[in-house]
Formats: sequence, structure tokens, C-alpha cells
Amino acid sequence: MERTKPSSETRQRILETADRLFYQDGIRMVGIDRIIADAEVAKMSLYKHFPSKDDLILAVLKYREEKILEFFTAAMERHGKRTKDKLRAFFAALKDFFESPGFRGCAFQNAAVELADPAHAGTKFVKDHKRRFQEFLAGLVEESVGKGAAKVALAVGLLVEGAIVTAVIQGSPDAVDVARDAALKMVEEANGV
Repeated sequence: MERTKPSSETRQRILETADRLFYQDGIRMVGIDRIIADAEVAKMSLYKHFPSKDDLILAVLKYREEKILEFFTAAMERHGKRTKDKLRAFFAALKDFFESPGFRGCAFQNAAVELADPAHAGTKFVKDHKRRFQEFLAGLVEESVGKGAAKVALAVGLLVEGAIVTAVIQGSPDAVDVARDAALKMVEEANGV
């Protein structure tokens, strides 16, 4: 049992290091040797847990999805105490994300651009992640609009994705306010308000 613990700690350290470096500098700019040095592990340890960089990329994307879900769940819960509207709480959480230290946009958008190959396991994961994210947003919009929310939910998703890119380019979280206002206006119109 003691052998498993250090091994899983090593795997976690590699994963966290790769996640930080991939997000900070880009997947293609970060080599295995840099991850090994920053994680302070032997090359054999890395390859024991992740036989290739592609395996590591996929594991990092899965890890990132878990972490971003934890972040948004906690932030929405915190903001939900001030507003009962979950869509408003989501946009407040999104602004928190934009204002977080080291914000470089959406790791999944970044990965899709960097990996480029539609057959890459990481690209496939990103596509699935974005589908899950759109379903999540659709659930929030449905609570506000009702079952006929599909078109509104798709538009809200596009607003969110665009706000993320705009926040990175402008270096400002203000795009989230524009996206929120447009999304809430669409919801009002869908409700006939």
C-alpha cells in the first residue's frame, strides 16, 4: 500500500505541473523535459504514468475539466446567495474566472487551436467538453425560459465563448458584462417580457 501512495502523489504532481505549464505557456511550447524539471521527477516516473505526451495532454484536459467544474460550482454557489437566478450567478462566476490570477482564456479553446488535428484524443475530448458545457448552459437557460430554450441556450453559449476570447485579447473582464446583459435580454425576449 505504501508504494501506491508515493506513485499516486508523483502522478498528481506531474499532472498539476503539466496543467499549469500547458495553460501558462501552451501545449506545444512545453516539452516533457520542462515538465520533468518543474515537477522534480525522473523521466521514467513520468513515462510510467503517461507513456506519451499525448497521453499526458488528455489526462491534463480531464483534470482541468474537473478543476473548472469545482471552480464554477463553488463560485455559482457563492454568487447564488445574492441572486436566485442561476444564469446571473453563472455570469458572476465567469467574471471571477476572468479576474483570476494568470487568466489565459479557456484551456479547452486553447487546446483545440494548438492541437488542430481533429483525430487527436485531446481534440476529441475538447469537443466532448464543449458539448457538456453547452448542455450545462442549456440547463441554466431552461430554468429561466422553459423547454423552448434551445436557440437561446445556443446563443448564450456563443456569447460566453466570445466573451472568453475577448477578455483574453483585451486583457479585461468587461466582456462578461456585455455577454451577461445580452444573454439576459434574450431570456427576457424569449419569455415575452
